[in-house]
Amino acid sequence: MYRRYGKRLLDLAIVIPALITLAPLMAIIALLIRIKLGPGVIFRQRRPGLHGRPFMMLKFRTMTDARDAQGRLLPDEQRLTPFGRFLRSTSLDELPELFCVLRGDMSLVGPRPLLMQYLDRYTPEQRRRHEVLPGITGLAQINGRNAISWEAKFAYDVQYVNQLSFWLDLKILAITIWKVIRREGISQPGHATAEEFRGSPLQPPLPKPPPAVSSD
Repeated sequence: MYRRYGKRLLDLAIVIPALITLAPLMAIIALLIRIKLGPGVIFRQRRPGLHGRPFMMLKFRTMTDARDAQGRLLPDEQRLTPFGRFLRSTSLDELPELFCVLRGDMSLVGPRPLLMQYLDRYTPEQRRRHEVLPGITGLAQINGRNAISWEAKFAYDVQYVNQLSFWLDLKILAITIWKVIRREGISQPGHATAEEFRGSPLQPPLPKPPPAVSSD
C-alpha cells in the first residue's frame, strides 16, 4: 500500500510546503549563478527514471562552459568554480529536483538517477534499482554517497528496493539532513563528483556439476 500510494502522498506532503518555503532562497541562488557563471541557471539532463524511462532532471548549474582550443568542454574539475563547489558541498544545487518530485518523475527517497549510458552497463541485479522512482537521496547517499564504490552504491540501491517502507524513508530523510550539515561524501578524490561507471567486473561462471554416477 505504501509503495503504491503512500510514498507519493509523503512526497507531496513534504515537497509542496518545501517549495513554498524555499522559493526566496532558490531565487537568490539563481541570481548569484546568473552573475557568477553567466546565462543558463538550470542544468537539464536526460536521466533514466522508473523502469529506465528517461525524464529531464533539473539542478542548479555549478560549472562554466569553458572549452579548449578545439572547442571541447574542459574536464569537470576545471570547470567547477568555487561557488559551484559550495553549491555542491551544501547540496543546494539539488533544490530544483524538488520540481521533478512534484511532477512525479522522482521521489524524495530512492536510488539516485545516473546517466543514460549506464543502462547497458548494469548487471541484472544492479538494474533492479530502476524498479522504483529515482530519488533526491537514498540508502547509498547516507552510507557514503560518492566516497564508496559503484558496486556498494548499487547494493544499497537494491537493498532499498527490497526493503522500501514508510519508516525507512523517514529514517533516510532524517539522516540525510545530518549528512548535508556535515558535508560528507561529496566527491571522490580527483573528481568533481565520482568517476565514470564502466560496468562491474563479471562474476566468474559457476563450475559445472560433475556428471551423475549411474546407480545401476
